[in-house]
Amino acid sequence: MKRYVGDRTIDGVKVTVDGKPLDPRTNVFEFSKNGFEWSYEGPEPRQLALALLVDHLGDKDVAKAKVEDFMRAIVANFDNEWEMTSEDLDLALTSLAGKAA
Repeated sequence: MKRYVGDRTIDGVKVTVDGKPLDPRTNVFEFSKNGFEWSYEGPEPRQLALALLVDHLGDKDVAKAKVEDFMRAIVANFDNEWEMTSEDLDLALTSLAGKAA
């Protein structure tokens, strides 16, 4: 199970997966040149949502289809420090799918 962690530090925001920097996945789509952010809706949280989804799902097309809802419901509501596991991501995606139905 993967562990995703975000933290705001004196040096800026830091997002890791299993202790290593999370790839922003700008090769899939570039919402922002400014890296990751969270706790609001916008291009930087959208980039984080995409990176989390691509890493977790392993499918860039599915990730792109889910990015907007995931950013609004999950990433925009993160605290300054946050942590999610693969299981948490699955639960969030299941919940979002249930709301869309």
